[in-house]
Amino acid sequence: MNVPPPSDMTDDIWNTIRALAARFAETDAARGVTAEEQHVLQVLKIGEEFGEAAQAVIGVRGTNPRKGTSHTWQDVHAEVADTVITGMVALARMRTDAAEYLAAQLRLKSAAFLRVGSPR
Repeated sequence: MNVPPPSDMTDDIWNTIRALAARFAETDAARGVTAEEQHVLQVLKIGEEFGEAAQAVIGVRGTNPRKGTSHTWQDVHAEVADTVITGMVALARMRTDAAEYLAAQLRLKSAAFLRVGSPR
């Protein structure tokens, strides 16, 4: 299997995310949805996707007496991926520098957890 180097893979991912963001923005604009409304709705979409991930976990655990065991961990993985993708699209719709911004935020937010000598 030929796996591209991380930088190439990251570029491919962000190219796809930007294409999705542009497509959704065009569709919304054609429907008369303002840019600010598009941002609000995209953030709400993250919540919707998280809810589907939570529902899948409940389904794996079988804790809904009406439904029993209704999902697998593969379903959970897919829903978490949907949530991540939706978040990345939201960021790309709000910022032209989404990839760089996310990388900077990741560095900033992970610094405390990845300090040399810190417990893992």
